[in-house]
Amino acid sequence: MLMTRIDTELTPERLKPRIERLFDLSAGKIRVIEKAFHDARFSPVFTAQGVYTGHEWTEWTQGFMYGSALLQYEATGEKWFLECGKRNTDGRMAPYLTHTGVHDHGFNSVSTYGNLLRLAHEGKMAASEAEKSFYALSLKVSGAVQAARWSAIGDGRGYIYSFNGPHSLFADSIRSLRSLALAHRLGHVLMGENDRRVSLLERLVHHAAVTAEFSVYYGEGRDAYDVRGRVAHESIFNMNDGSYRCPSTQQGYSPFTTWTRGLAWIMCGYAEELEYLETLSGPELDPLGGREKLESMMLRAAQATCDYYLEQAALDGVPYWDTGAPLLPNLGDWRDKPSDPFNDFEPVDSSAAAIAGQGLWRLGTYLQGRPENSERGRYYQQAALTIANTLFDEPYLSTHPQHQGLILHSVYHRPKGWDYIPPGRRIPCGESSMWGDYHARELALLILREAKGDPYLTFFNVGENR
Repeated sequence: MLMTRIDTELTPERLKPRIERLFDLSAGKIRVIEKAFHDARFSPVFTAQGVYTGHEWTEWTQGFMYGSALLQYEATGEKWFLECGKRNTDGRMAPYLTHTGVHDHGFNSVSTYGNLLRLAHEGKMAASEAEKSFYALSLKVSGAVQAARWSAIGDGRGYIYSFNGPHSLFADSIRSLRSLALAHRLGHVLMGENDRRVSLLERLVHHAAVTAEFSVYYGEGRDAYDVRGRVAHESIFNMNDGSYRCPSTQQGYSPFTTWTRGLAWIMCGYAEELEYLETLSGPELDPLGGREKLESMMLRAAQATCDYYLEQAALDGVPYWDTGAPLLPNLGDWRDKPSDPFNDFEPVDSSAAAIAGQGLWRLGTYLQGRPENSERGRYYQQAALTIANTLFDEPYLSTHPQHQGLILHSVYHRPKGWDYIPPGRRIPCGESSMWGDYHARELALLILREAKGDPYLTFFNVGENR
C-alpha cells in the first residue's frame, strides 16, 4: 500500500510565502464574518454557498470564531484583530465557562481565554494584572466544569463524557484535556462532595488512558477489524457497572471504520499532552503511574494514529471523510493519487487534514528532542509540511473574496446530510468549517513561528499558579 507522498525538501522557510498569503486572505474573511455575526443569536458553523451559517446541535464553534481573530493578530500584528478577539471573548464567551452540557471546553475556552492569557504571558499584548487574573480565573472555572462532567468505569478510572450522555466517550474530547491542563497549571482543583479535592491532572491522565485503551486500536486482535491506528469515534460503557461494551460513531460511517476527523483529534490531542507532560515534575506524576508509564501510553497512541493517518490519506496528505466510506472503491486507487475534492462519490475532509497536520508537527518535534527517535520525528515533521503545502494553496485555499471560508472542502456531518451540495454535484465540496479554518490558522502560525525563529507555540505557555 502506498501512503502520503512526503516531500522531504519542504522547510518552514519555503512555506512562509504561502502562509503569508493565507493570512492576507484570512484578514478579509474574519472582518466579514465579524460584521455578519456581530448581532447574531447563533454561531457560525459551516458555509453554504460560501456564506457562514449556523446549525443547532451543540455550541462548540464560537470560540474558534474569536480565537481566529487572536491568531490573525499574532501572525500579522494588526491591532484590530486583537481588539475584536478581546471584545468578543469578554462580552460573549462567559456562558461557555460554566456550560455543563458539553465536552468542548478545550475548543471554546482555550481558543479564547487561553490564547489571550498566552499572548499576555508572552508579551505579545499589553494586559494589566487584573486582566491576566480574569483570564486565569476563567480558565480555572472552565477546566473544573469540564472535569466535573465525569463517568467512572469499573477499575476506578473514568472519562469526560460526551453530549450523548454518561455512557459515551468521544475521541474528540482528547483535545478538551487542554482545559484541565491549563486549570491545573494555574493551581486549580475541582471541589467535590464533603470538600473533596479532585485533582484535574489525575482526571486528565485517566481520560487520556481510557481513551488510549478503548478508542484507539493497536492491531492486537481486539476485534475482527483491529488495525493498528484505527480510531473509534465513540466508545460505549455500561453505566450500571462501568464496563466497556462496544465501539460506536456519530459522524463516521460505522463503528468499525475510522472517521478521519476523529482520528485527527486523537493525533493532535496526544501530541499536545506529551508536550505538556514534559513540563510537569516527577512528584506530580508519580502517584499517577510515573512519567515513563504515562509517556509510553500517550506516545503509543500518538504514533499508531499518525502512522495510520499517513497510510489512509490520499497522496497529498488530505483524507476522505471516513476510511470505510462505502463509495471509495469507485475512486479506484485513491491512496495512490492526490485527493479529489470534486469527485462524484465521497467527500474529502480538509479540516481533518488541518488538525492532523498540527498533530504530526507536534509529535515530530517531540521525537526530535529524543536522539533515538529523531529520524522518525523528522519524518512526521515533513509529513506535516506536506499537508500544509497542500492546504495552503488552491484548490483548498479559498481565494475568492466573496467566500467567507478560508480552507475549502471541509465536511461536518456526512451521515446526517448537513453539508451543502452545489448544483450539479453529487457530494459536498467547496465549503468551509469554523473549526477547519481555525486549525489551519493554528497550523500556519505554528510553522510561521518556526520559520521566523520565534519560540515554539504551545497552549500551556500561560504562567503558573495565578
